[in-house]
Amino acid sequence: MNVDLILSSISQHVRLSPSETDLFTSVLESRTVYKKDYLIKSGEICRHDYFVNKGCLKVCYANEKGIECVTKFAIENWWVVDIDSFLNTTPSFFYYQAVEDTELLQISKANYHLLIEQIPAIQKFIIKRWQHSFIMLQHRFIQSNSLTAEEKYSQFKKKYPGLEQRISLRLTASYLGITPEFLSVLRKRETNSFS
Repeated sequence: MNVDLILSSISQHVRLSPSETDLFTSVLESRTVYKKDYLIKSGEICRHDYFVNKGCLKVCYANEKGIECVTKFAIENWWVVDIDSFLNTTPSFFYYQAVEDTELLQISKANYHLLIEQIPAIQKFIIKRWQHSFIMLQHRFIQSNSLTAEEKYSQFKKKYPGLEQRISLRLTASYLGITPEFLSVLRKRETNSFS
């Protein structure tokens, strides 16, 4: 089990002592989700907090017409959890599906609380993580409601560098809230502007 990336992620925000690092890594479990398989299905309880070591997940829901709506992607060095389901033991509204084979590290709810109680730096890290997540959610809401399709596309490429080459046009378009056909037009415009 490779823990280098997750420890690097944490060390950017807080410092763990060697004994705290040992405790933290002792509760990690590795998990692989293969392409098109589900990590969490809509209606299931999210029982772990996840860290993406390698790969990509999409977080989606089906709208009233049954159309898949992509809300975010979780790529390498990203944490992902359905926080409402995880903390409140409620069924998830979203589903989490692997876009490519994905290697994860997971922390159970019991171990999550153990880490918070035993390692003050982890509590601080989690607070910083949730603050960052909330800020990103605000940005996504504002961008979804105020930016043009071109601006949304530009923001997508900044937020997820290189991801566009790893996922389908349809998934990118769903995330942006536009049709795949219109995304093709945007890409052609961009290509023509560089030539």
